[in-house]
Amino acid sequence: MTQQGARRRAKLCLVLGDQLTHDLPAIQGLDKSVDVILMAEVREEATYVKHHKKKIAFIFSAMRHFAYELSGKGFSVLYRKYDDANNKGCLFAEVAHLLKTRDFAEVILTFPGEYRLYADMQQWQAKLKTRVTIKEDTRFLADKAFFTQWAKGKKQLRMEYFYREMRKKHRILMDAEQPEGGKWNYDTQNRNKLPDEVQVPEPDKFTPDAITEEVLALVDEQFGSHFGDLKPFSFAVNRQQALVVLNAFIEQRLPNFGTYQDAMKQDQDWLFHSHLSFYLNVGLLTPREVIKAAEQAWYINAAPLNAVEGFIRQILGWREYVRGLYWHLMPDYKARNYLSANRPLPDFFWGAKTRLNCVSECVRNTRQNAYAHHIQRLMVLGNFALLAGIDPDEVNQWYLLVYADAFEWVELPNVTGMILFADGGILASKPYAASGSYINKMSDYCKHCHYDVKQKLGPSACPFNYLYWNFLIENAEHFSRNPRMSMIYSILEKKSRDDKQAIQQQSTTFFNEINLLAKT
Repeated sequence: MTQQGARRRAKLCLVLGDQLTHDLPAIQGLDKSVDVILMAEVREEATYVKHHKKKIAFIFSAMRHFAYELSGKGFSVLYRKYDDANNKGCLFAEVAHLLKTRDFAEVILTFPGEYRLYADMQQWQAKLKTRVTIKEDTRFLADKAFFTQWAKGKKQLRMEYFYREMRKKHRILMDAEQPEGGKWNYDTQNRNKLPDEVQVPEPDKFTPDAITEEVLALVDEQFGSHFGDLKPFSFAVNRQQALVVLNAFIEQRLPNFGTYQDAMKQDQDWLFHSHLSFYLNVGLLTPREVIKAAEQAWYINAAPLNAVEGFIRQILGWREYVRGLYWHLMPDYKARNYLSANRPLPDFFWGAKTRLNCVSECVRNTRQNAYAHHIQRLMVLGNFALLAGIDPDEVNQWYLLVYADAFEWVELPNVTGMILFADGGILASKPYAASGSYINKMSDYCKHCHYDVKQKLGPSACPFNYLYWNFLIENAEHFSRNPRMSMIYSILEKKSRDDKQAIQQQSTTFFNEINLLAKT
């Protein structure tokens, strides 16, 4: 055979469950006539934490649909289902097995979303004795090198300034060199409570097809002990459906998203949020197309600037920022516990009854939907974990496993930095601690609660009230000299010794009885 007619040795491309994008770097350049794509549902990834049943079903179904689409485009796809008899249980073993059965010249990967996987993959070439190429994930708008250069020499890293650089770099919502409307940030217009008369659009729901039904049966059989409700299941599981969700958000929810993005409402689980994080984080949508769709809505006067800017800030600013921070600071970041928090996670985070209606409502939403919006996660569930001094390892594990959009690169900085202040202020300049008055201001939860949000102490008092002050007392050495907290500490100083002792005593009683205060 002539050299020109000789076929080159095949490459093996591994596609992960959060890399379901057709122009994924590892896929680009593959020769459909010889190269092979491997996708695998493996025990190690499904159980390293006990992921929500609905999260596993969503990812497995989306993977299967993506593999079907790749096959339809002419790619050779080897797909390993979870219950296949020859499933090896982990990604490395699947790759190693294929290398023993076929002659591959190279293994090609796209940079993974979690440090534990990246650390493992760095050893693969030596273990496999085959070239392993890890390509940069170009789906993000800020690569690791850009973030590192931006962070270099800075004493403090703040998302707002990173966000401005990203706006300039990518020419998003810019009028020449100035931001559209003359301001970078319209957050002050985005803090309204949701009035009763405002009608919330129904979320997009998709009827499971045969592929999804097969996955649901698998998850029901194999993961029955995991947290959360499996059904009803109505997530989008392919790109076509994800685009339907994107278009519906732009048309139906984006105009009101900004105004009510911090609002919470009893029995209203979805509100005006986009519900796109699921699809962005597994790759069915790209941040570029989502940002452009929102920006276009502003330019055609289909949505106000406060809504469009607020939404774009979450993706171009916050999403890109926490990913950059994660890779910039790992692996040490994961072990941080600045406040030495060590209490166990209460049973009601797993669904046990509690008299705290706001917590109960947010956990219910999480259990049923594998979803809660960002204020529920930050200012109810996260706020409680902060005030109660819950161990960061337990809180991180909970957030990682219960939400269908949670991967460690996005979950860990949000929990360790934003929610728990466990990183000592790397991500946030002050802790996001609040009393019951904030929850009452942004929701109607308190109207349905056993406790009285107006009571500061006593058996009927909202626990968030005295736990807030107890948190400030317990952590005075860390925060009393923080300029952003000087006013609240001046108020604390004016409280009598008896008041402070009463706050601490009631907080101690609460912590001692935390799993006994069940709603009867």
